[in-house]
Amino acid sequence: MIRPALIAALSLLAAAPALAQETPAPAAAAASEWRAVAPENLLVIDTTKGRILVELAPLAAPKHVERIRMLAQRGFYDGIVWHRVIDWFMAQTGDPLGTGDGQSPYPDLEAEFTFRRDGTMGFVPVARPMGSEVGFINSLPVQTQPDAAMAVTGDGKVHGWGLYCPGVAGMARGEANDSANSQFFFMRQAYPALEKRYTVWGAVVSGLDVVRAIKVGDGENGAVTSEPDRMTRVRVAADLPEAERPVVQVLDVRSPTFGTLVESARRARGADFSACDVQLPVQVSGAPAPSA
Repeated sequence: MIRPALIAALSLLAAAPALAQETPAPAAAAASEWRAVAPENLLVIDTTKGRILVELAPLAAPKHVERIRMLAQRGFYDGIVWHRVIDWFMAQTGDPLGTGDGQSPYPDLEAEFTFRRDGTMGFVPVARPMGSEVGFINSLPVQTQPDAAMAVTGDGKVHGWGLYCPGVAGMARGEANDSANSQFFFMRQAYPALEKRYTVWGAVVSGLDVVRAIKVGDGENGAVTSEPDRMTRVRVAADLPEAERPVVQVLDVRSPTFGTLVESARRARGADFSACDVQLPVQVSGAPAPSA
């Protein structure tokens, strides 16, 4: 049975960036600067606290994204509780037993802690620390080797990995690297100690406030021992009837307005600036969340 190895060393969070908030749409953004999230890459999670919309990242973790899509399509996640929630850290779910010991009936997954990036993946840097670059692929914050290194690698690609910023989705696992299955978590706050240790498979584009509103655990290691919040329905938008699909547009990271947003965050944070300080504006239209 899986016991996801997510132990909160909360003392490390004192130096983390301030709590990020969802950013309203900038008035100056032109219509052409918005990028539509493809329905097949939009996970719609309705919960007892509200709706969470997640952009899946198949470029970073194709096997994990396929597992999430398949379980959502089959209704596996409907009714499952948020069984472990630690404030200033993360909210975890996906266990049909609600104890942290359960999983789906499907085989465990091979870890996808890092991925190989080439020049076609649309990476946009926002900072260049020594020997690496930090930026975004769509809505996912990533760190990667610089483009220049592609010239000296056998496959013309470089390593990249997701950053555990607020709203980033990670896959829970046991002690073994290749033991992720159905449990996952969303970050309530930045936690870089998880990077390259847990597979990143997406990022919340709307509903970070919902993630932070999920009931915090009162038991050991954040276990929610009574009246936990639940996921009421989880579907990929492409699997919903068109009349029920939310439509999500995110500010394109290749746009001039995104560059202005980054510079504003850089000035505000100074030497402490990180990709976690950049919150992408989003526009949600279409079908609203169902009533609780």
